[in-house]
Amino acid sequence: MPDIDSVKESKNYHLDIPQKNQAFFVKGSGALDWGMQNRLARIFRPESGRTLMLAIDHGYFQGPTSGLERVDVNIVPLAPYADALMLTRGILRTVVPSSYGKGVVLRASGGPSVLRELSNEQLALDMEDALRLNAAAVAVQVFIGGEGETQSIHNLTRLADMGNRYGVPVLGVTAVGKEMTRDARYFRLACRMAAELGAHFVKTYYIEKGFETVTASCPVPIVMAGGKKLPELEALTMAYKAVSEGASGVDMGRNIFQSDAPLAMIKAVSKVVHESMEPADAYELFQTLKNEKKK
Repeated sequence: MPDIDSVKESKNYHLDIPQKNQAFFVKGSGALDWGMQNRLARIFRPESGRTLMLAIDHGYFQGPTSGLERVDVNIVPLAPYADALMLTRGILRTVVPSSYGKGVVLRASGGPSVLRELSNEQLALDMEDALRLNAAAVAVQVFIGGEGETQSIHNLTRLADMGNRYGVPVLGVTAVGKEMTRDARYFRLACRMAAELGAHFVKTYYIEKGFETVTASCPVPIVMAGGKKLPELEALTMAYKAVSEGASGVDMGRNIFQSDAPLAMIKAVSKVVHESMEPADAYELFQTLKNEKKK
């Protein structure tokens, strides 16, 4: 305990400087509590307001898909170059070093495999376990227009209630079935429903026509899903267009870990996302980094 006699009288109150009240930088998150905002700031970079998430949660319904056969060998070296990892609690506990200091977005829904009806998901994670794992957010799939639409929406609302209770943001992931039309009208519906029913940010697919209307009509950040593997220049172009048209970042998986040079690719995508690097320049950077590794 300090010696009371030696305590000096306070003098410097900076009476000429009003207390600052900084607005939080993530779209639609200004009214959230401190803990929720802090977790979102572990996903979205304050400097750019955007995120590069590395999606490696495919095994929860696909098993060991190409590029994810050995997460410890193929993915862990890439993790420092992403702003956040999207993954399952099983992979996090068994493979990812606990010294990993960036955002963790945990897959919180699941159930069916690729052999069954995918929209029949249920919640597969308790919020207390997400807290034990120091998750920055949890993710739930919503199947708007799918057979399991109502159940998936109930999964989202239940998870959002738990997230608000414990201060953990919820990512709503829009799933598109084989029979569904991928157009702006559908994605405006799916993303807006997810946000209105409690998602703090939404992951959805890029479309060439009308994507800016999807991002504009969604009151929370939209993160672009990487989708199927594309040639590197096409993937970089898609990421550039998405952020230019209002996306707050990308969540890429196969377009990074299935690339011929995953480390070079994640660095190039980061430049596009955070510095708005032109696709041609980013592809040149990719080629340079790829060739350097061969030497």
